[in-house]
Amino acid sequence: MRFTEEELAMAKRVDLCSVAESLGYTVRRIGNYHTLKEMDSIRIYDRSHWFRWSRQHEKGNNGGSQIDFLRVFAGMEVREAVFWLLDFAGYRRNEELAKPKVRLLPRAVKREEKRKEFVLPPYAGSNIHIINYLENERGISRAVIDYFIRKGDLYESKPYHNAVFVGKDSTGKPRFASMRGIYDRQGKPFKCDVAGNDKHYGFCDRVDGSERIVVFEAAIDLMSYQTLFPDDRANMVALGMLGDAPLETLLHERPEIRSITFCLDNDEPGRKAADALMEKYYGRGYEVEDFPAAPGCKDFNEWLVKQAGISGRAHGGINVPVR
Repeated sequence: MRFTEEELAMAKRVDLCSVAESLGYTVRRIGNYHTLKEMDSIRIYDRSHWFRWSRQHEKGNNGGSQIDFLRVFAGMEVREAVFWLLDFAGYRRNEELAKPKVRLLPRAVKREEKRKEFVLPPYAGSNIHIINYLENERGISRAVIDYFIRKGDLYESKPYHNAVFVGKDSTGKPRFASMRGIYDRQGKPFKCDVAGNDKHYGFCDRVDGSERIVVFEAAIDLMSYQTLFPDDRANMVALGMLGDAPLETLLHERPEIRSITFCLDNDEPGRKAADALMEKYYGRGYEVEDFPAAPGCKDFNEWLVKQAGISGRAHGGINVPVR
């Protein structure tokens, strides 16, 4: 038995938040989207479609409509999911059709996940090693480094002298932190998020009165941009990933923002994410702009390093286009 276009449209108009709650999930609103307490990588947009950021690079089962949600999290076939949604909406196509029985998968059972306590790594007592690394190897200006150190958003941790990038909420309370090793010339750099952090926040620079925000993947790219374009006094945020939860948080905090510039990486994931995010936020009424690093540069730090001619030593003057 096939469904009419009207029936399929009706199924896709069912409130997805209500569907999730009926399966035992706890729905929470975060800015302009909803998430699930039990799976905070899930994003529900416009109460009608969802995406799972923890599997953003996988194909299949990482997002879609209400039908896909029931298929993935309630173990239903597509036909059964449509019947379920129509019944949920109070629609009766054929009174002889019994209401499908929901078969909850183990992951759809409501449960509490104990979050680890968020504790910032201990301060090393000095920032000399990370200052040397960021200035002489990454080309970031000392003024930008000192600015974030004074704010308490950047410091050196012990015992390994990692650079710690801190994300705070609007009250100044640390809610997120990521660490980056500074001894990475001979191999893959050490990078990790501090346990227990809240990924709805990220390393950022809030600027009162600005109606624009500039978005990066990494904190070092944000600092590189500020070195390249010191006169650009916009809000800025590093996602720390390709998910936009930190951006959503800042847009919720600052409703005066009307323009978003995406400065994501020049690799394939970065370009795809930029296209998707511009489409998403343009659809919400924001002015959007794509401003990646210069051609041939993966990101803004690579652009800065090339401009500075850095080869393991301090950089000199930098000539870049005025923005």
